[in-house]
Amino acid sequence: MSGHSKWSTIKRKKGEKDGARAKVFTKISREIIVAVKEGGADPSSNSKLAQLIQKAKSNNIPNDNIDRLLKKASGDAEKSNYEDCVYEGYGPNGVALIVECLTDNRNRTAGEIRHYFDKFGGNLGTSGCVSFMFSTKGIVVLDNEDETIDEDKAMEDILEAGGDDFTFEEGCVEITTDPSTVAEVGNALAAMGYTVLSAEPAKIPATYTALTDEDHIKKMTLLLETLEDNDDVQNVWHNWEE
Repeated sequence: MSGHSKWSTIKRKKGEKDGARAKVFTKISREIIVAVKEGGADPSSNSKLAQLIQKAKSNNIPNDNIDRLLKKASGDAEKSNYEDCVYEGYGPNGVALIVECLTDNRNRTAGEIRHYFDKFGGNLGTSGCVSFMFSTKGIVVLDNEDETIDEDKAMEDILEAGGDDFTFEEGCVEITTDPSTVAEVGNALAAMGYTVLSAEPAKIPATYTALTDEDHIKKMTLLLETLEDNDDVQNVWHNWEE
C-alpha cells in the first residue's frame, strides 16, 4: 500500500502488480516472519499476524500458500534477523516520501535507497524531515464493486465495529480508525459479512504536492516503481497528488 489512502490509487497499483505476485508474496512473507517472532504463530492472539494474513488474502495469495508460509515462519522466526528501518526524503519538485523497509543488511538497503533518490531527481533527507507532514491512521477498505452496500446500514455497522469515519469511493468503502484497533475493526466487519480488502495502518499526508512538468512526473513514477520493486521496501508513502 502506498501513496495516500484513496483505494482507487491503491487498487490501480495492486493491479499493476498482478504480474509480480511473487514479489508481493516475498514482502508479505518477510513481514509475517517478523510478526511470528514478535507475537507467536497464533493469529487469534497476534493481531499483527491476523492483519498480515488478511493482507495476503487481499493480494490473492492462496490459502494453501498462506498455511505453508505460517509453518515456515514458525521455523524461521528464531533465526530471523530482519530489522525495521525508515528513510525520508523528497522526490521531484519537493514531493515528500517515507520509505519503510525490513532488511537483513541495513548498509545495503541504505545505499540502494539513496541511489534511487539520486537517480530520479530526489534527495534522501534526515530522520523526521518529512514525517511531520503525515499522520498515522487505520484504514479499512470494504469491497463494494457491485455497489450493494447500503450507506445507512453501513454507518451503523461501522460505528458498532469501532470505526471513526467512512467514505464511499469507486467500488469500495474506505473507513478510518485508530491505527491500534484497525485489525479488530476489520475482523468485526468481516464477521458481519462484509468483504474486507485491506485493514492496516496508513500514513496520510496533511497536504499534497501536484506535479505538472512531464519530466518530474516521469521521474516520480520511476522512483515509486523502483522503490516498490525492491524486496526490502515494505511501504512507500508520499504526498504526490496524482
